Amino acid sequence: MNAMTQHGDWYDLDDGSAPTCAVEGGADAPVSIEGIRGDLTCNAPLAKLVWFKSGGAADWLFEPADLDDLRLFLERLNGSMPVMALGLGSNLIIRDGGVPGIVIRLGKSFSECDITGATTIACGAGTPGILAASSARDAGIAGLEFLRGIPGTVGGFVRMNGGAYGREVADILIDCDVIMPDGELVTLPVADLRYTYRHSALPDGAVVVAARFEGTPGDPEEIGAEMDRIAEARENSQPLRTKTGGSTFKNPEGGKAWQLVDEAGCRGFQMGGAQVSEKHTNFLINKDDATSADIEGLGEEVRRRVYEKSGVELEWEIQRVGRP
Repeated sequence: MNAMTQHGDWYDLDDGSAPTCAVEGGADAPVSIEGIRGDLTCNAPLAKLVWFKSGGAADWLFEPADLDDLRLFLERLNGSMPVMALGLGSNLIIRDGGVPGIVIRLGKSFSECDITGATTIACGAGTPGILAASSARDAGIAGLEFLRGIPGTVGGFVRMNGGAYGREVADILIDCDVIMPDGELVTLPVADLRYTYRHSALPDGAVVVAARFEGTPGDPEEIGAEMDRIAEARENSQPLRTKTGGSTFKNPEGGKAWQLVDEAGCRGFQMGGAQVSEKHTNFLINKDDATSADIEGLGEEVRRRVYEKSGVELEWEIQRVGRP
């Protein structure tokens, strides 16, 4: 298992199968399931699907068989319930009260990479960053190496303009395919996403299903060496082998979040079962069977202490969803 995945992630466990839809959990489905081929589960536990390994259940979890299956499901739903896409769960706090509406989890049918030109690559939204970077490397496409340093999937980092090591998705994205809340499939050029730092203009309930990226010609050995450098830098500086959630706070303009947290005396600070990492202070970890309330509460206390010390109001980078 590589450092980009953790035990329990779908990429380790999903066998790619898509049986005829059966509603699990003993409740009436929110839409007609005739012709739906994926899995629909009521009151589905989510803790095992996110890196923090905490949080409540989804009212409904839908795992579509493929793109057509997802479109049909969302057309029938027609915006009647909130919808949230779930990738590797690496940048997410699922609150203890669970997530209302529908959580959509994209499996292996959404994780293919295709080289479409000398410097272009198309990826399904379920593709982990490491797979996208590796596929580009093998094709001699440079400029995507930083995706090796993003612990998530294409859908997630397209939505939030994910970035690492001086680069971000806005630098390489050509366009993306998105299913809107009413089931309409649209292709949006990068300009339409109106990217800013770790943010896009995609509406809530829109699900990214694929994206196309453009790099530059490169030597596979040199690209691989850069990917290895990024992997080593992450291993040496981040608490990858803990139950964590990636970078907690956005870097303020002209500063570093980790440094402000450290200067506020929060390195190693613990509340309940949650702790500020001693290895990298912009990471929170689930140290002792923390609840999501422990983790989010710790983050808020860190924000308070940083503001008290430096006057800087840190913004969350980790997404926090669901009912308290």
